[in-house]
Amino acid sequence: MRRLRSLFARFYRSIVRPIGRFVGELVGIVPALIAGAGVFLVMAGLFYYLQPVAAAESSPSPTPTLASVAPYSLPPLVSTAPSAGTSIAAAIATRVRIRGTVPPLDVPIVTSPPHEEFPLCDVAEYYTVNGRALAYPGLPQATYLYAHARDGMFGPLWNLDKTNQLSTLIGLWVEVYTADDQDHVYQITQVLPGVSVSDPTWIERPAAVTSDQLWLQTSEGPYETSTKLQVVADPIGVVAASAADSHPTGKGSVCPKAPVCKLANGTGCTPP
Repeated sequence: MRRLRSLFARFYRSIVRPIGRFVGELVGIVPALIAGAGVFLVMAGLFYYLQPVAAAESSPSPTPTLASVAPYSLPPLVSTAPSAGTSIAAAIATRVRIRGTVPPLDVPIVTSPPHEEFPLCDVAEYYTVNGRALAYPGLPQATYLYAHARDGMFGPLWNLDKTNQLSTLIGLWVEVYTADDQDHVYQITQVLPGVSVSDPTWIERPAAVTSDQLWLQTSEGPYETSTKLQVVADPIGVVAASAADSHPTGKGSVCPKAPVCKLANGTGCTPP
């Protein structure tokens, strides 16, 4: 029996005790390994976030289209003079739009009917001075468009006029579409309220322009003799447009309560 105990003690000292010590040491190492792994993962994460995003650099953002550019975030004015060997076609204006007004202004442009005494509703029209139609954006002359100060026409301009907010128009874009599917873009640079039609300079000034420029006009009152608001815009550039955008379907209509004119000789109007 004593001999058996002696053999067991030697076995314990030579085999069991070293194994137990090794297991204990191994158990002690595990928390350290776990903690070390956590530190490694955290550092790896920080390293990742500190790296430049190569994918973003290799895939540049697309250039924003005109429609996506806010009216209050505009580039500096640039010349629209054609380069050597190119020219801008003489195409008539078909639509005028200002996205930055509230509500947005978006009106078809039509030719005035013969002997017109009262402008049509739901459209804008253009002036003809000394047989020259001021309706060809991009050419070395003014494009002069006018419409009633009513909803669906140039009402947004009149609303800013009557509330003394005309200065907010400065810098807004005006788009004038033409029959050859082009979008001529202008930037408003001047607002001229209180223009009297008894002073011939109201039309002489735009008629004398010898470079591409846009003029918009609407009335400040209900009478033919009422003062006018003129808005002047300078060219930024020209971009391609779709046929649908360049050819609106609206052709205008006779305004409610518009005077009925004697078209036989083109003079005089009678109540409807």
